[in-house]
Amino acid sequence: MLPWKRVLRPLAALFLTAAVAVVPAAGAAQAATAPSSGWNDYSCKPSAAHPRPVVLVHGTFANSTDNWLALAPYLEDRDYCVFSFDYGQLPGVSLFYGLGPIDKSAEQLRTFVDKVLAATGATETDLVGHSQGGMMPRYYLKFLGGAAKVNALVGIAPDNHGTTLSGLTDLLPYFPGIKDFLTTNTPALADQVVGSPFLTKLNAGGDTVPGVKYTVLATKYDEVVTPYQSQFLSGSGVHNVLLQDLCPLDLSEHAAIGLFDRIAFHEVANALDPARATPTTCASALS
Repeated sequence: MLPWKRVLRPLAALFLTAAVAVVPAAGAAQAATAPSSGWNDYSCKPSAAHPRPVVLVHGTFANSTDNWLALAPYLEDRDYCVFSFDYGQLPGVSLFYGLGPIDKSAEQLRTFVDKVLAATGATETDLVGHSQGGMMPRYYLKFLGGAAKVNALVGIAPDNHGTTLSGLTDLLPYFPGIKDFLTTNTPALADQVVGSPFLTKLNAGGDTVPGVKYTVLATKYDEVVTPYQSQFLSGSGVHNVLLQDLCPLDLSEHAAIGLFDRIAFHEVANALDPARATPTTCASALS
């Protein structure tokens, strides 16, 4: 067997490669800030039809701009006040976020939600997150008082019960030191492994908290959060959706479902405004 130090870097790189699938490479250079007009407009006042601002929560290795170049304008066109922010920063790392300890990232979400509510005058917000961004808010809801300020959480390919990265995490016990490497250098990756202390705490006592509506959107072609069924939640107020049940032709995988899949976006809009929901079909890709 190879000495563990020789396999440490390749295995770590494998984890990073899988996680980086959430980043649209072509857009990384645009990640400084979200547009000054449109989304992240702090003068925006929610309409009577859509009285709650929407906070978008990016995924691991992503950022507040690139993750939402399609969904933010989609929601804006439907008369929502839309906001996004960067969280989970590591010292010396720019453009790529969602890497710090997830409980600390949830504290950043709490601060941002308070900022949005103060600016818009709303009493509640709705949260939409991709990958880690669909799971991390559950910590805010459960442990940081978020349930009193959030009406709905929509998770797009969220790793609610962790991921095996198609079985790769099963190899961790065979490589001494790799788990410590991940925890020290990229805590969020370690937190997202099936059975991590973070996930054990998050899911103890049930997946949901009273008063919040939960929607999970998953694709059976997800290669990052595996098995895809682990994304689904149990409990009251939960709506689990497999995209291929709505459109068998939808081939989106982990990145695409959050970045540009308008079938998924249509389900997001339905979850945010169930009173005006319309059936989601393959034709929703053109809506």
